[in-house]
Amino acid sequence: MVKIVGIVGSPRKEGNTHILVKEAINAAKEIGADTEIINLGSAEIEPCIACDICKSTGECAIYDDMSVILAKVIESQGLIIGSPVYFGNVTAQLKMLMDRSRPLRMDFKLKNKVGGAISVGGSRNGGQETTISAIHEFMLIQDLIIVGDGAPLAHFGGTGVGGAKEDTESDEIGLETSRNLGKRVAELAIKINKP
Repeated sequence: MVKIVGIVGSPRKEGNTHILVKEAINAAKEIGADTEIINLGSAEIEPCIACDICKSTGECAIYDDMSVILAKVIESQGLIIGSPVYFGNVTAQLKMLMDRSRPLRMDFKLKNKVGGAISVGGSRNGGQETTISAIHEFMLIQDLIIVGDGAPLAHFGGTGVGGAKEDTESDEIGLETSRNLGKRVAELAIKINKP
């Protein structure tokens, strides 16, 4: 069975990004994937301090929740990352995960895992695509295989609209694109990892 990990990059617990990542994860579960959601907003994560110790040891010198989070990502076959739009980009919480994942790139531990992105903005054209692009760039650098939400909509990924907490529960486009993304990530991860 493949494992798909959903990462919620929002500092808000149980908010709009969580709703859409959960929607994607549930779609992956429906087609047979084992799943888990990690909320960065409740994790203790420090920023990279550019000490370069990871270049010589292969491990980060900061001891916080990041080592547990990265271990779960390494064990997965698929990764769905969600972030609200913060000035056209990802949140600080998600950026810290990206920066601190440098040890994984030493020997490309995420190579050939399937990745997809979800973003929530304050309006339909509220920076979701630029935020998803930032997540895609991270995935490309880590050598993941990126998928979008596929047919019939074929967006960059899950694209939601929400300001107030739980707004995305009534965003049919956001829910549909997130479900489709979760399904696509799981389908490809299952195909790639067939015995």
